[in-house]
Amino acid sequence: MTATSPGHPKADPDPVPGGAAGPGSWADDPLHSRDARASAEHAHLEALLRCWLTETARRVEAGPLRLALPATGLTLVTDVRHWSPTGWHRFGPVRVEGPSGQLGPRADPVVATAVLAAEAAADGGARDGGVPPGEVAALVERTAESVRRVTSFVRHRREGPVPAEAVDGFLDAEQALVLGHLHHPAPKSRDGLSDHESALYSPELRGSFRLHWFAADPAIVSHDAVAGAVALGGRDTVRLLADLAEDGPDDGRVLVPAHPWQARDLLHRDRIAALVDAGLLEPLGPLGPEWWPTSSVRTLYRPDAEVMLKVSLGLRLTNSRRESTRTELRRGVEVNRLLDAGYADSTFAAHPGFAITRDPAWLAVDEPGRPQGPEVTGLDVAVREVPDGIGGLRCLAGLVAPRPGEGPSRLAELVHAWGDAQRWVADYADRVLAPMLHLYASAGIGLEAHQQNTLVRLDDRGGVTGAAFRDNQGYYLAASHESRVLGLLGGEPSTLAVVADEVVDERLSYYLLRNQAFAVVGCLAVDGLAAEADLLDVLADRLSAALPELAEAGPDGDRLARRWLRARSLPCKGNLLTRLHGIDEVLASLDTQSVYLDAPNPLRVMPR
Repeated sequence: MTATSPGHPKADPDPVPGGAAGPGSWADDPLHSRDARASAEHAHLEALLRCWLTETARRVEAGPLRLALPATGLTLVTDVRHWSPTGWHRFGPVRVEGPSGQLGPRADPVVATAVLAAEAAADGGARDGGVPPGEVAALVERTAESVRRVTSFVRHRREGPVPAEAVDGFLDAEQALVLGHLHHPAPKSRDGLSDHESALYSPELRGSFRLHWFAADPAIVSHDAVAGAVALGGRDTVRLLADLAEDGPDDGRVLVPAHPWQARDLLHRDRIAALVDAGLLEPLGPLGPEWWPTSSVRTLYRPDAEVMLKVSLGLRLTNSRRESTRTELRRGVEVNRLLDAGYADSTFAAHPGFAITRDPAWLAVDEPGRPQGPEVTGLDVAVREVPDGIGGLRCLAGLVAPRPGEGPSRLAELVHAWGDAQRWVADYADRVLAPMLHLYASAGIGLEAHQQNTLVRLDDRGGVTGAAFRDNQGYYLAASHESRVLGLLGGEPSTLAVVADEVVDERLSYYLLRNQAFAVVGCLAVDGLAAEADLLDVLADRLSAALPELAEAGPDGDRLARRWLRARSLPCKGNLLTRLHGIDEVLASLDTQSVYLDAPNPLRVMPR
């Protein structure tokens, strides 16, 4: 296989309105079509093709591409305009060829999803028992909804590319994921939202809203907080939330915030309705100032607030309904206490620019006589600290996100201005990726540090100075380190997902390397900042340089990095197959959480 030269095809003389700032031009690229619907459809076709090629282990190279689909007798025909060893392929228009060989019009992503999903179902999927009944239709439905939402997002950005004055740099990056996950067949599926609600609740539309609050009898509320946590300002969770509401009854009841969509939905759930009928819970409606949704949709931010809030949201976003489990709520506090006890001090000493964003408090509504509550609460909140220096932090997913009709990614713009893509990737590997590997080597904690959970710290010129990880759900604990953690917890059971070391290795190979670091490489190459082979060489070089420190950090501490450098294939998550199997990744057990498969390792097999 040989790579195409980085960049995009030559543009026609009539550029896309708004122009392409920075390197390259995109006027004949269907992703940057003047028509917002056409851009959205092509984005979904590209994401679908990336999934299919990876999950079927299809060999691909630059040039014409034909995908014969025996189950329907159809063939998808396109051309690979940019071949990427990290999977950031770019494609030309996609067409459907019939059984007779007649080439039809451009493909609709809903039709393409239907035929590819039918093909996967006919092959039995990747698991015993095959694809469950109804899941092909469900995926087709969610793809159609995702296309419609992305169309509105693209149109909105073109009509108003400049954010409001209240939107700071951190929030602007959180709102940048117009297309969503580039390796997911329905990246912006949000079933259950009306257009009016979408305008209020979508970060892509720069929505904002007031929280809806409930007054709860203290007898049905559980909460916990880390004593002395800076973010709480000397308050417990109950007092902090009352201050954030800025209004409401002062009669000894506990004020509980909820996302407006969730607040309305909860009243139709038997458990909550019974509490309301019993006088133990009262819906108060909207209170306090407006909050902005971040890239996760359910974590909320105010530039003037001392904390962020992570609330439950029963919408299915991509693969999961985003309602917090009780374990997840407790995990944030446990991690905070472990950090206070010095559990990760060696990592912070070796990498002072790296931090873990803490979730020092939580609160949830229970039921009378059931103080532990159900595993999924529905009415709850995790309190998240605002990281120090938040003005310099940018969500990686927002940096690498394509911007149809606007120009290259934010990452391409800042690296172009900074001046050296290879040096930027080297700094990224040293200051973002290496600390996460060090934490795993020294403490056995694996971070589910995908693009959305990874915050890159930038200096005034756009250079990388450090990183922060966020997510009270995304911690794995290698079984080889469990006894040490239990010792710090005084023998109490840990809420961390304790799994075999080899399972953590698998997850980190996907989240840290494929989803995160390879996204940096793939994005910069597809936007024309450097050849992908050169950037992969830099990444491999910096991983090699980190091996002595990792080996010193803990027994066999360099194991995972060595595997990344030597293995011909590495684990990869299959989002198409995961979606087809109807898996809710929040509730599923770790060993059945997603469909994983092996795919070629670009660090090992990339031709130099």
